[in-house]
Amino acid sequence: MTHLDDLLAMDLQAGEDDWTPTPHGQWLAAVLVEHDFVSGKDVLELGAGVANHTILLHRRGARSITATEITPGLLETAGANFRRNVGDDVEIDLRVADWLSTDGTFDIVVTNPPFCQSGKQNRRYFLDSLILDGHKRLRPEGELLFVQSSMADVPRTLRRLDQNGYDARVVDSTSGPFRDYYFEDAAFMEEIEGVEGGYEERGGVKYETLSVIHAKLRPWAPHANAHLPGR
Repeated sequence: MTHLDDLLAMDLQAGEDDWTPTPHGQWLAAVLVEHDFVSGKDVLELGAGVANHTILLHRRGARSITATEITPGLLETAGANFRRNVGDDVEIDLRVADWLSTDGTFDIVVTNPPFCQSGKQNRRYFLDSLILDGHKRLRPEGELLFVQSSMADVPRTLRRLDQNGYDARVVDSTSGPFRDYYFEDAAFMEEIEGVEGGYEERGGVKYETLSVIHAKLRPWAPHANAHLPGR
């Protein structure tokens, strides 16, 4: 195997309730392997799933890893997979947490935000929350690294990142056919028709584009008269 294959090789086990790697997650993993985003950094991973990204964060040289999941059961799977592939002697902070509702600040936040099945009326909720409130979990000039579908409107995301103090870019993109469950949600299929460039159709098959976005906070300080707690 090549070095890249070695990094991606892992023994992952999952139960019926666990979230196995999606095309979105697989593409984020490929970008993590190809680029040096986390070496020597304290990383917060939101939504560890079966720990495929968590394992890669360690293999790519993260100084520390804090990984979250929304339930104890999901977190147990992530922890077991991490230790199976990395070993019991590697330190990791595993936390049950709902998205950004955790403590501490980090050099970089890595995540695959839910979208189509976000469980929110605003399907972009987790993307928008990351853009608006991710700074609360970041140190000065901290970074975000995440993947999103073209159906979630990448230009909109880049504009909002800029408005909220980030220098952002698309690191790399790939395309793939719609997943079967998209077609089962009539409201979703209707919504994406309103997203310019949200998908393309080739030979009667609908394709989405998956983009990994990297964003870095610009140096900034509020004005002395800004509305802040205690004033």
